[in-house]
Amino acid sequence: MGRSLRMVIGCIAALLLAGCAEDWGLDQHGRKVTAEQLDGQWLLINYWAEWCKPCRTEIPELNRLNQQLHGQGAQVLGVNFDALQGEALSKASDTFSIGFTVLATDPAARLDLPRNDVLPVTYIIGADGRLRERLVGEQTAAGLRARLAHWQAQEQ
Repeated sequence: MGRSLRMVIGCIAALLLAGCAEDWGLDQHGRKVTAEQLDGQWLLINYWAEWCKPCRTEIPELNRLNQQLHGQGAQVLGVNFDALQGEALSKASDTFSIGFTVLATDPAARLDLPRNDVLPVTYIIGADGRLRERLVGEQTAAGLRARLAHWQAQEQ
């Protein structure tokens, strides 16, 4: 194979791989959430809303869990059910003292998540990006850790 052809194939391969690592959008503070931050991590994605009372009591548990998971290849992400954006998302996140990343862009299509009509709901996503479990209703940090450990053990 000629050198020019190898270069063209190499460029095409690089472009295809770059497309696989698409960023996740912005967080509640307007910062970019990069593919490097999330790809290859276990994700616990929680959908919440300001009007959802169980969501309000669940948020401190999610904050605690996110701190416990720091540096362990897993993290908590939030998604506002009402699709708040910009200043409204930032204000709502601050009002509820959310300490984990809240995605401004719903990752449901990216991760092929089922339609969500109830709150709160938390999805456990494997490091490979596949859905492992959908948990409906208010969760605790201990309960989510146990479910995460269960799924991680299945992978070994």
